[in-house]
Amino acid sequence: MTDLRERLALWIERKLPRPKLRRGATGRLRGPVKRIIVFGRMPNPTFDYYFAARLDAPGMPPSEVVDIRHGNLADLDPEGAFIIVCRYASAKVLTWLEYNADRFSGVGLFVDDDIPAVVTGRDASLRYRLVLCFRALWPLRRLNRHLDIVWASTPHLASTLQLDEEVQVLPPAPPETLWRQQSPGSDHVANSASDQVLIAYHATGVHLEEHRFLRPVIEEVLAQRPHVHFEVFADGRAASIWEGLARVSVRKPQPWSEYLADGDSRTIDVMLVPLHPSRVNDSRAPTKRIDVARYKAAGVFSEGAAYGYSGEDSELRLPYSAAAWREAILQLVDDLETCETIAVATRQAVLQMMAAADTGLEVFKKWQA
Repeated sequence: MTDLRERLALWIERKLPRPKLRRGATGRLRGPVKRIIVFGRMPNPTFDYYFAARLDAPGMPPSEVVDIRHGNLADLDPEGAFIIVCRYASAKVLTWLEYNADRFSGVGLFVDDDIPAVVTGRDASLRYRLVLCFRALWPLRRLNRHLDIVWASTPHLASTLQLDEEVQVLPPAPPETLWRQQSPGSDHVANSASDQVLIAYHATGVHLEEHRFLRPVIEEVLAQRPHVHFEVFADGRAASIWEGLARVSVRKPQPWSEYLADGDSRTIDVMLVPLHPSRVNDSRAPTKRIDVARYKAAGVFSEGAAYGYSGEDSELRLPYSAAAWREAILQLVDDLETCETIAVATRQAVLQMMAAADTGLEVFKKWQA
C-alpha cells in the first residue's frame, strides 16, 4: 500500500507545473537595469533571509519591495525594471507582467522549498497543500512566459526543478539586524543565571513527523529534569501531539514580524532543529540557524546536507535517533557552559552566511559582463 501511495504521489508530482525559462531567454539581461522590483507576500522570512542584505550591497541598483496582496501596481514604473518574484505571484502581478512584458530588463523567480514534494507529501494539511498549488504552482503557467532566470536556495532543490538551463543557487545571507538582538542584553545563553532551563522547538504542521519524533524525547527529558520547561510552536495536528504534557507551552505560529519581535525581546537556552529524512527536507536550507542565533540559543541540529555533520566544528549535529537526541539534550540541560560554546559557534556560522551578501546578486555582474 505504501509503495502504491508513493508511486501515485510521484506520478502526480510529475504533472504539476514547474518553473521554466521563457522562449528566447539567453541568460543575459534584456537591457540596462534602472531598478529592481521584488514581488512577494511581504513581510516574509524568504525575502529577509535571501534578498534584504543582497539588495543593500554596494553597487546594486535601487530596489523596491511590493506586497502582492496590498501593493498599488499602477504606481510602479516598469521601464528598465528587473523583476524578482519571491515565491509567489498574484493574478494582478501576472497581468501587470503581461501588460509590460516588453519594458523589463529581466524577470527572475526565487524558490526555497520543494513545493511539489510538499503538495504530494502527507505532513502538510490538505488546506495548506491546496494553498501552495494556488499561490506557487498554478501561476507558473503564466509566469514561465516571462522568466529569464530561476534561483534556488540549495543545490539539491535546484536539481529537482528539472530545468535544462542553469538554475543559480542563492544560499541564505541574512542582514545583521535579522539575527542580532536589538534590545539591550548580554550575549550569554538565556537563563544561565536562573534555575530554570527553556528548550524550544519552533515549527509548524509541515514538520509533523518531527513533532512526533520529539514528543517522547521531550517527555523523558521533562520527567528527568523538573527544572526544564519546553516551548513549541504548533497548530492543528501538530499541536495535538503535545497534549497531556506538563511544563509544555504550545504556542501558535506567529506572523513573521511578530516572530522577529519575539526573538528580539527574550532568549532561549536550547533550540531543537530536527529534520525527518524526506524528499522535502533534502532541499532544506539552513535558515533555522539564523533563528537560533537570534534567540542566543544553543542549537541542536539534525545531521545532513542542510546543517552539516558531527565534528565539523563546535555546533551540535546529531543523527536522527531519539536516543541520541535525548542524551544530548540532557547533557546540555546539565551544562549551560557547553550551551554557550555551542551558541557561539552558531553565531559564528551566521556571520559567515552574512558574507554571501557582500557582492549583492552576482547575476547582474554575470549578465552585464
